[in-house]
Amino acid sequence: MTRANLSRIPAQTQEWPGTIDDLRPAPDHGETSWTPRERLVGKKVLITGGDSGIGRAIAITMSKEGAGVAIAYLPAEQSDAENTRAVIEDAGGTCHLFPCDLTEMAANHALAKDAVAALGGLDVLVCNAAFQMTFQALEKFPPEQITHTYATNVFSPFWLAQALAGDLEDGGCVLVTTSIQAYKPSEDLLDYASTKAALNNLVVNLASELGPRGIRVNAVAPGPIWTPLIPSTMRPERVSGFGSDTPLGRAGHPVEVAAAYVFLASDEASYISGTVLGVTGGKPVF
Repeated sequence: MTRANLSRIPAQTQEWPGTIDDLRPAPDHGETSWTPRERLVGKKVLITGGDSGIGRAIAITMSKEGAGVAIAYLPAEQSDAENTRAVIEDAGGTCHLFPCDLTEMAANHALAKDAVAALGGLDVLVCNAAFQMTFQALEKFPPEQITHTYATNVFSPFWLAQALAGDLEDGGCVLVTTSIQAYKPSEDLLDYASTKAALNNLVVNLASELGPRGIRVNAVAPGPIWTPLIPSTMRPERVSGFGSDTPLGRAGHPVEVAAAYVFLASDEASYISGTVLGVTGGKPVF
């Protein structure tokens, strides 16, 4: 398969949360390009934000590696979620769907219980769901946006790790999506960038807390990856040329990030914990 060239993304816009069908050019999530190597056979995986973008690529690639997956997503993204499930099932995998609002603690605890029941246990928790929305002036920043961003990006991973630690003992792992924004924040993503920095700290602390229980905790910090989040939360002029400022000169495909999650979830990463792996097209994450 030849992937679309992401060096010249045109200006475009979508209504939040956006859909993969309307992205131009089309991103690669590993639907046909991923070559499986049986690295996660028998693993049970829960992925938040697993309907589209990076989460979709994680779900597809981990399933192709032999894992059973469950994905959580916003009810508004039902179409993308069903599409992701169809891709996985067409390839012979299993995918359970859980629409929910992860800004509420009770919803996270219910998701944890339901996913474990559906999968028959849990080996890998991927906290990938995120909210971002650009805003222009600090004085006019809506307080409800700050609350929503922190609840989605920081509180949900905390609540899920809290609820699922017992199920992950003795060999499980937690993977968290942070961002290049934690290291090089954009002014109009003030709240989002700060949540990603908070997640870096949470990962280090959880690795220390859960290590004695046999649970590894790591993060992946993507750079500019072409997902529905971009045209649905950024101004069209920001979308134009998205990712062209990286040393590699282009945005990344979601499948290029998913490879990092597959590695960190596999036995090949059995001595890696408490770290952040950057997948940024060359932008530094230190």
